[in-house]
Amino acid sequence: MRKAESRQFGTIWKMCVLLIEAFYGGSHKQLMDLLQEELQEDCVLCTLPAKKWHWRARTAALYFMQTVPISPNYRILFASSVLNLAELTALRPDLGKLKKVLYFHENQLVYPVQKCQERDFQYGYNQILSCLVADVVVFNSAFNMESFLTSIGKFMKLIPDHRPKDLEEIIRPKCQVLYFPVRFPDVSRFMPEHKLAHFKKVIGAKRSGDAYQTVVLPGQQKCRALMKTSNAASKSGLCEAQPRLHTTQHEGLPSPLIAVARLNESEASESTNPCQEEDKQHLTFNLSNILSGQDYQQRPLHIVWPHRWEHDKGPETFFEVLLKLKEKDLPFHVSILGEAFSEIPDIFSEAKKVLGSSVLHWGFLPRKDDYFQALCMADVVISTAKHEFFGVAMVEAVYCGCYPLCPKALVYPEIFPAEYLYSTPEQLFKRLQNFCKRPDIVRKHLYKGETAGFSWAALGSKFRSLLTAEPREDL
Repeated sequence: MRKAESRQFGTIWKMCVLLIEAFYGGSHKQLMDLLQEELQEDCVLCTLPAKKWHWRARTAALYFMQTVPISPNYRILFASSVLNLAELTALRPDLGKLKKVLYFHENQLVYPVQKCQERDFQYGYNQILSCLVADVVVFNSAFNMESFLTSIGKFMKLIPDHRPKDLEEIIRPKCQVLYFPVRFPDVSRFMPEHKLAHFKKVIGAKRSGDAYQTVVLPGQQKCRALMKTSNAASKSGLCEAQPRLHTTQHEGLPSPLIAVARLNESEASESTNPCQEEDKQHLTFNLSNILSGQDYQQRPLHIVWPHRWEHDKGPETFFEVLLKLKEKDLPFHVSILGEAFSEIPDIFSEAKKVLGSSVLHWGFLPRKDDYFQALCMADVVISTAKHEFFGVAMVEAVYCGCYPLCPKALVYPEIFPAEYLYSTPEQLFKRLQNFCKRPDIVRKHLYKGETAGFSWAALGSKFRSLLTAEPREDL
């Protein structure tokens, strides 16, 4: 383990952030890698691979009890809510003394389960216990926070008798919303000409005297309304970092620039799923065809679906809409991105056969360059999710110039303006039907929302404040 020193207000003390991720994959990995890159030698990262989620949630604390190095330098523990923080701090009392920050990518109180399954009480119960021992509880959206807090009472009624009381009131004062920080790469080299013109307009509009301009996101008015209904202790934390619980606010720091961050050249581990192996070279071949030949504006609408290949992302609804477009002989192309795991819904193999030549790419793209190139070449990005607490892939796609279409539910009204939301699969079909007939509509469209507010440039200072602790005499 590396030792580090932090200097503040003329005082020197040893400081180290312990990052723990029990499910090191997807957005969980993305956040930890970003924090590790920013903290550099001021942190230690301990992880478990992103496999067998249910077992990680059940047993990770015992694993980390044995593997997290003992050190007098730790001051802050930052972990995602997959970890049972109550178990870990009981097993490792030295970690219990730290400032403990719990980050919710998703919550198990409202996470959808398949019809044939019953909700496992233990996962939600573990998260409630973790909140009770944490010093700060951070959610990636107001929807995530409110859906969790307001479900605690109903959830605890599943206990047959002797139920604990007032848990929401105990937990809420610790809670705040801090959106997932996306490090947006420079994608201009991947963009077709019409997107590049829009991209330059958006970036140019956000610069004023080389200072970052604070943006109001679509859901922030709703966040502020929720703040008014919360108790006094939680009011300041719903949409902004809270200046309490040892969190240092850097009021004197200048606002960061809106700058497109450099692309992270490090590659993710290769997909080992046999259903995706055959498509490794598919993207490069097809995109090279797209980039040549007929004028871009005359090409069929290009739809992208960049989500995990799992039931909670609603692939059945998505493919039903596409097959309906196909039945009506409407021209379109589709790229199916996202990672597949051991159990893949049958609809994927069935839909691939029927869609045939409409498919441009099919499978996970481990190289970030390939992934962002695919997003830049697409026109419309679709979500049919049954659950979503933030949606990194949708935000990345919009940054790459895609027109978003999302359910008018879950977190989406908080992130996207109303014109990009649909209420039913039929509405989604009608929107896509129009776009298939007139793809120039989306290609000329300038996105009316914001992505800058979700960037590390906008959120980095709040995360730095969150991961700062005053020296303690008992450590």
